[in-house]
Amino acid sequence: MKGKQVLLTGGTGGLGLGVTPAVLAQDAEVTISYRNPKEVERLKHTLLPADFERLHFIPANLEEEASVENLINRIGRVDVLIHLVGGFSMGKIHEYSFFDWKHEFEINLNTTFLTCKHSLKSMWEHGYGRIVTVASKAANEPAGQLGAYSAAKAGVVALTKAIADETKGTDITANVVLPSVIDTPANREAMGAENADSWVKPESLAQLICFLASQAAKDIRGAAIPIYGNL
Repeated sequence: MKGKQVLLTGGTGGLGLGVTPAVLAQDAEVTISYRNPKEVERLKHTLLPADFERLHFIPANLEEEASVENLINRIGRVDVLIHLVGGFSMGKIHEYSFFDWKHEFEINLNTTFLTCKHSLKSMWEHGYGRIVTVASKAANEPAGQLGAYSAAKAGVVALTKAIADETKGTDITANVVLPSVIDTPANREAMGAENADSWVKPESLAQLICFLASQAAKDIRGAAIPIYGNL
């Protein structure tokens, strides 16, 4: 990804703490969208000073199309989109609120659609692009109390595969990764750390994401790659 313009959404989050350094190590020019300035400062404390020369932060609400369009316009050109933004909640269907249902689709599927839509406009203009989205094991293997989350992530898989089909015959690719539980501070706090050794490490997932986002992965399109750790 040397010299490529990378839009990394969710780069300041728990998964982003593993993915952002890996992307910067590829000598890419990286723009991270964010909503919480405190998370930006947390990320900065984990990086080397030299990384800041190739790292840019732009505030954006990825649930609003005008904000996403403004984000892409400010970057100017997007060669690579790595979309990490997502959210998770649980509940039995007969008890689950419609508000929470809509929010799961908003944060997981709608943000994916909007960032892909406007990044693709840039990619089509210059004939190159790599899109990597993040779904979940739950998209393939839905479980009780994960109905909304599973449905939203299954939508991410379907959307990514549709983009891959639309871009056949070009140097634009789209692929999706399907992790099980990711070993982030938030997940440890929510579920305890007893089984964390079986979870997917952010650094491991980052290596897969970086390969799919690279020029070397030009022959991989429409793949939905499971990365389950030992679960």
